[in-house]
Amino acid sequence: MQVVEKLNEGLSRVLEVTIPKDELTSKLNAKVAEIAPKMNIKGFRPGKVPAAHVRKVYGKELMGEIIQETLNETTQKAMDDAKIRPASQPELKPIGDIEGVIAGNADLAYELAVEMMPIFTPVEPNTVELNRPVYEASDADIDEALKSVVSGNKQYEEKKGKGKAAAKAEDGDKLIIDFVGKIGDEAFEGGSAEGAELVIGSGMFIPGFEEQLIGAKKGEVKTLNVTFPEDYGAKNLAGKAATFETTVQDILAPKDGEADDELAKSLGLESLQALKDILKTQLEQQYKAASRFKMKRQLLDVLDEKHDFDLPKRMLDAEFQGIWAQVEQDKANGQLAEEDANKSEAELRDEYMKIAERRVRLGLVLAEIGTRQNVQVTDQEVSQAIMQEARNYPGQEKQVFDFYRQNPAAAAQIRAPIYEEKVCDFIFTQAKVTDTPVSKEELLKEDEA
Repeated sequence: MQVVEKLNEGLSRVLEVTIPKDELTSKLNAKVAEIAPKMNIKGFRPGKVPAAHVRKVYGKELMGEIIQETLNETTQKAMDDAKIRPASQPELKPIGDIEGVIAGNADLAYELAVEMMPIFTPVEPNTVELNRPVYEASDADIDEALKSVVSGNKQYEEKKGKGKAAAKAEDGDKLIIDFVGKIGDEAFEGGSAEGAELVIGSGMFIPGFEEQLIGAKKGEVKTLNVTFPEDYGAKNLAGKAATFETTVQDILAPKDGEADDELAKSLGLESLQALKDILKTQLEQQYKAASRFKMKRQLLDVLDEKHDFDLPKRMLDAEFQGIWAQVEQDKANGQLAEEDANKSEAELRDEYMKIAERRVRLGLVLAEIGTRQNVQVTDQEVSQAIMQEARNYPGQEKQVFDFYRQNPAAAAQIRAPIYEEKVCDFIFTQAKVTDTPVSKEELLKEDEA
């Protein structure tokens, strides 16, 4: 194999690779000699097919396989010998008459165009200086969280009417109802229930159902007229008018809940203190996650500032196109960020290209640090991430697992953020980190995009 460098500009390399025809012919002869004794062709005794006949009948097909194998082998060897770490899939361009190569009359020659990974020395993690914002959960925070739990677990009591008047259902009341749904005069499957709970205003039932129960009394029977939405899940009901003969069995009014042992027990806990302990742990986890997020953002800013090197053009173009596709989609849907609404396309492209450059640069820096420090992502960690993703598709978990198992590129997208987080965690353990007390408002404040 002969290799000649034809282009060396920035990160772009073009190599001309030539494999002599005699080498290809030698490989063809070896392959013919290997398969001929195993062939069973009409007119010849098993194992006695002449090599010349095999070459005549199957020579082109075999040479095609040899050429492909040779391209794969020599492409990798040429890059290894030139110490090229490819940033993207290399492009191969044949030189000369490929038919002549297949016929064994010409050398195999091709141009190998590849964009290489930039060569740089990343910052030493132990030289990085970071401030970690910290905030501890206070009693007031726990009390505030407890109030949310109380409001999220509404309690109800039997509703009393005023004087001798019977109680009437109002928005926010919980009704215990029996109902039978009909299309015309026929009850439809799944349209009946007994002892069903309904909170007026919750939107749990189809539009128009709950509102017609406002003013109803305990024991009253009402016929509700509704129309199923056009996009209703059951196609046999979508868009159809229906009636629900509804009996109000009971009316319960919401009452102010109390943070006490009874509330905790209703949640499966032993006591109010146990509930407070859980809330404190949850708040501490929330504040710790917010602290880590801000420190990671600070780390990425530091890494971006400390590194400046050429970026692989194809990698950069792919990142920008992904970002720009989202921008155009947001624009088409009228969801473009307010700060971008009055900018020209040229201004937006320039701005988002800088974001793409930052992402690619940081990705390369983190990857290089991770490689040097031997940061690894285990198969178990990837499987756990896929399992978490599968939980978002109840009933389709197997299809999700099969998808990632059969698509290495998709699995790589699952692995990449895990790897990034592990590299950041490593840097955090090596960096000079100073804890800085901050207010809760400052910790939870959203950073500028």
